[in-house]
Parts: sequence; C-alpha cells; structure tokens
Amino acid sequence: MQNKKALAWVILITLSLVWGSSFILMKRGLQAYSSDEVAALRISIAFLFLSPLLIKHYKINLKKYWRGLVFMGVFGNLIPAFLFTKAETQINSSLTGMLNALTPLFTIIVGLIWLRVKPSGITISGVIVGFIAAIGLMLFNDGGQTSNNILYSLLVVGATLCYAISINGIKKYLLQLNSITATVWAFCVTGPIALIYLFGFSNFTTHFTQNPLAIVSLGYICVLAVIGTALSVIIYNNLIKISGATFASSCTYLIPVVAVLWGLFDAETVNSKQILCILVIILSIYLINKPQKFAE
Repeated sequence: MQNKKALAWVILITLSLVWGSSFILMKRGLQAYSSDEVAALRISIAFLFLSPLLIKHYKINLKKYWRGLVFMGVFGNLIPAFLFTKAETQINSSLTGMLNALTPLFTIIVGLIWLRVKPSGITISGVIVGFIAAIGLMLFNDGGQTSNNILYSLLVVGATLCYAISINGIKKYLLQLNSITATVWAFCVTGPIALIYLFGFSNFTTHFTQNPLAIVSLGYICVLAVIGTALSVIIYNNLIKISGATFASSCTYLIPVVAVLWGLFDAETVNSKQILCILVIILSIYLINKPQKFAE
C-alpha cells in the first residue's frame, strides 16, 4: 500500500513537471503556426509516434471499449488541444497553466453526477478553495483587458471540463484495458481526424515553407506531442488505475507552479496576488488528497 502511494506521488510530480512545461511549448509553436495548426500537429505527431505500437497492441475488443476510447481520445486530447492553443493567442502561458487547476473541481462534479461518486466534506472544501483561487488568478491577471482575459480563460475552463469527462470515462470504461493499448487506440480515433484537418483545411504547408521559425517551432511541438502528450497519457492512465480519478487529476494543482516558473523565465508578468492564489491552490491539494484512499 505504501509503495503504491509513493509510486503515485512520483508519477504525479513527474507529470506535473512535464505538463507544466506544455504551455510554454505551445507558446513557442504559435510563433510560426496558427492555434489550430499547433493543436492538429500535436495530435498528429503523437498519433504517428504511437502508431508502430499497434503491431503489438492491435488486439482489442472495440465493442467493449469504444466508449472509453472516444472519451479518452476526444475529450482527453483532441478538444483540449484546440482550446488551449486558442486561449494562448490572447492570454499568457502561465495564466493558462494556472487555470488548468480547475480540472479536479470538474472531475469531482462529473464523478458525482455521472459515476455517483460521493466526495467527503474535506474534499469538497478543498475543491471550493481551489476554484475560488483559480477565479482570482483570472481576475488578477495584469496582461490585457479583464473582459478579454475572462473570454479566453473560459476556453481553458472548457478544456478542463473535457479533461474531467475523460478522466471519469477512463475510470468507468478502460480500467481493464492495458494503458498502452488504450492510448494507442485512443489516438487512432483522433489522429486521422487531426491529419485530415491539418493537410486539408489549414495553412500548415504554407507556414511550414514560408515562416523562418517553422522548423524551430515544429521542434517544440514535437517535444510537446511525444513527451507531453503520447508518453504522458500512457503514464497518466496508469496513475488513474493506481490512485483513482481524483488524485490523478490533482496533478493540475502542481502544474501551475511549473507554468509560472516558465512564464517568469520567458518574461511574463505574474503578480503577488496570483502568487497568493497559487499558494492557496497548493493548500487545496492537501485538503483534497488527505482523505483519498488508494486503489487496492
């Protein structure tokens, strides 16, 4: 039991470092490509990277698992990829990363409605505290107009809701499926869609051939796709199985810390009120996970 809990925390921290760096990588990708192109590239490259694994993981009962694969592929990867990159065209990467902390809130709400999960009072208190702090992050942002911040911040809110749906979908439909198999097949659902959109309905080829930063930006997107998406999703699925959906979603409380550090490194503005909100969010992760029991 203790070994399982320790492993869960190691995975949680590792994923937080990787995903906390994703927002600055998106920002670098946007230097040469549009938001929809960065999103489509992210999903397409992850799909191409994982596709050779089909040789070993081609056997699957699609009739049994197709719902979970759709939840994981569409709500866990495809839709959020487009929402996050669109948001970053108007708000900075650190704010995007900080708002990502709403995922545990929606995870519990979706679980309560869909899976009839009954969270403890302490867990609910932690989520409420984290939610209030996340609102503060949005309102206390120094960059741009408040109305503009709120509008594009709502795209991030939508992405976190999608993550929550995916997390609960994985818990409900894919627990008996190998994590690598689930990830490969989930991207088989979304990868072809992203490729068709990228080469059929976007200006990717024009930007790739004419923008002087195209190769460099593509390199950042490749890191985002392979490490921050394909490999991380496999690890994340294992974390859900080990610790449960609520604990797994809590990595989004640590992601903002990494996102802020990258933002400061990139000369983004992070004020003292936002730092206070981050400290409150870190407190909320303790409240949420204090009563958390790990899967046997």
